[in-house]
This record gives sequence, C-alpha cells and structure tokens, in this order.
Amino acid sequence: MPTRILPAVGDADAVRSLTTLLSQLPDAEPVAPVVDSTQLVDTLARLAAESVDELPEVVVVHERIGPVPALELIREVALRFPAVGVILVTSDAGPGLFSAAMDSGARGLVALPLSYEELAHRVQAVAQWSVGVRRHLGRGSDVLPGVGGTVVTVSGSKGGVGATVTAIQLALAAGASGRSTVLVDMDLQSGDIASYLDVQFRRSVVDLAAITDISPRVLADAVFRHDTGVALLLAPGEGERGEEVTDRAARQIVRALRSRYETVVIDCGAQMSGASAAAVEMADTAVLVTTPDVVAVRGAKRMVRMWDRLQIRKAEETTVVVNRHTRGTEIQPPLIRRITGTAVAATAVPANYKELQGAVDAGRLHELDSKSAVKQALWALAGELGLVKAPEGAQKGGGRARGGDRGSLVFRRRRDGGG
Repeated sequence: MPTRILPAVGDADAVRSLTTLLSQLPDAEPVAPVVDSTQLVDTLARLAAESVDELPEVVVVHERIGPVPALELIREVALRFPAVGVILVTSDAGPGLFSAAMDSGARGLVALPLSYEELAHRVQAVAQWSVGVRRHLGRGSDVLPGVGGTVVTVSGSKGGVGATVTAIQLALAAGASGRSTVLVDMDLQSGDIASYLDVQFRRSVVDLAAITDISPRVLADAVFRHDTGVALLLAPGEGERGEEVTDRAARQIVRALRSRYETVVIDCGAQMSGASAAAVEMADTAVLVTTPDVVAVRGAKRMVRMWDRLQIRKAEETTVVVNRHTRGTEIQPPLIRRITGTAVAATAVPANYKELQGAVDAGRLHELDSKSAVKQALWALAGELGLVKAPEGAQKGGGRARGGDRGSLVFRRRRDGGG
C-alpha cells in the first residue's frame, strides 16, 4: 500500500525541492502540497470528516510554513489528527529543537539541505507508526475533524447591538437541548455575562491564562456551574487583567473547552483583541451581530474586512445575524448580505426590547419568558446554527471546520508594531 505524504511548505523553491524528493521515494504517493497552516488544517479536517482512512499517513511540515509557527502547527495537528505522523523539515537539527519538536507531537525531524536517504528513512518510520496507530484505533474509528465539541463565537459589529444577549440565549438553547455547554466571556475588558445571569464569582478566564496544561480538574475549578446547567467561564472583574489572556492562552483555553464540552459559545464583544481573534479563527461558526442601521452595518463591514486582512476569517465564512429587525426598516438582510459579503442567518431577531428589559434589569436573562418573540427567535437561530440536538439526518449549518491560528498571530504582530 503506498504511503500518502502531504507536504506543507510556504516557499515555492522549497516546495519544488521537497516534492521532487518525495516523488522518488519507494511506495510514496505525494499529494498536492498546501501552502500555509490554515490550508493544512482545513485539508486534514475535510479528509477526516470522510474517514480516518482518507487522511495521509505522513505530513511533512517545512520550518518556514506560516503564518502559524511550525511547532505550534505541529501541536495542533497532533492534537486534532492523532493518526497522522508529522515530520519537521528544518535547518536547525540541534538537540534543543529536536526535543521541542517531539514535545509538540512531531514523529521525526529531517535536516536541511534535504538528503534522500535521511528523508526516505524518516518517512518510512513515520508511515509505519501511523499505520500501527490506525490499526490500534480500528478502521472507521471515531476520529473527529476537531477535538470534541463545536465552537461558536459571537461578536458585535459595534457596542450595544446585542452580542451578549445573543451568546447567552444560544448557550441556554444548546444546554436545554441536552448538550453539555459552556458559555465563555472573552470580552475581557468589559464583559458582563455575570451581571446578565446574576452570578457572583471568584474565578475567571484569567485563572487559566498562565497554565500550559489545562487538565479537566483545573478547568472544572475555573468554571461556574449555573442553575440552568450551563457552565460559565467569565471575564475578570478587573478589566485591566484581561491583557493576561494572550492569543496563545486563548488557543489553549479554547482547545481545553472543546475537548470537554459538546458546545462552546464564546462572547467576543465588539473590540478585537489577540484573544478574541484567536477564538474567532478557531471557531467552527463565527457569528457577527448587527442591527439594521447604517452605523452598525458599516461596523459589520469594517469588522469583516479586518478579519479578512488579518487572515482570521473570510467574509463568506462569517454568519451575520440581524438583531432588532423590523419589516419597515430600509436596511433589510439581503442588503446587509450584499454590503458585507457574508452569509446572513435566515433567522432575524425582532425589535422588541421591552420583552427583555425586565429580565436584563433583574440580571435574570435566563428566566426570559418562553413566549418572548426575541427568545423564540434566538432559540430558532440556535437550531439554524446546529447548536441543539436535531433529528437524525438534520444538517448542521452556518460554519466551517477550522483549527489553525494564523489570524491571531498576525493580529498580535501588527498590534505590537510589526507589519
């Protein structure tokens, strides 16, 4: 059986030299190379969704792959696709990097300039390891295209458009349908989910920021179990501490939550930080809430374009939700779709703040009347996005499988003055 090898190389010259050598290896079947980290993870996710047997046995990652650094990419691949063996190609073959690569999950390291003998030996060894893992897992095993549950981010086109209310109701709907659900407040400076749900808390997302290996017990200590059954991971009470949650920490936190809960809903607020950028980039579904007015729709367009420029998420991979919708307004969902270039949810949330005001003022948004048109719309939206348990054969919509982290890293570099 030929060994399928997927090269991940960003440099054109390196692609040619690597693919030439790979094509000369005995029983090798190189597939079309991918040119960046997100394309690699997307390709593997698509193949894994069909079957673990569709995955290549070997992935060869070049040290200059981008935008995500090679070791972080290897760690992501090893976590999400444990039946794939990864080889790092690098000009630094010293013991320090070798150890770091193995810690990240690589199965081998090949030094530059490439040697046919070394590459052949390493590919053969890693391919045998991969076949052994698949035999142990069993054919058709439940290796998922992601680690565990579904991640949905909710962002606002500007402040006050209803992103937090939307995130809360989506989480409540998912939890009520029987899914284990966590609601995360990633609006780190001004998040207020605790006030909406009348929660007094000591722990917050900041308590996980400095932990490199988030165990289930550590995670359980940080979340607050709400009366509704939904777990809460809240923003810090002191907004300035939000800076402690870096994009790297956010990625670790999201991965830990995804492995523990069926549904992870993250309120990212309306201001983008490195942490929220990481969450949006990693999400299966990214929701952007807007109201049907000129200022908010311009904000939505600006946000979508910024995500695209920073390679966080493409416009067509974002779902806009129209809040406070009325039939009489001049700006309707089809126009918003054309302006932003995004998908627009079929479910629009009606303009009826009076239904919400009492529950919001009392901090009891979870007790919103089931007859409320706003609640009914938001729970219908949860169904549209695939967050509630649906009958057999129902299709999940509104998202894509993602796992790379390129956008958050680009954002961090630009925020720090680079690029």
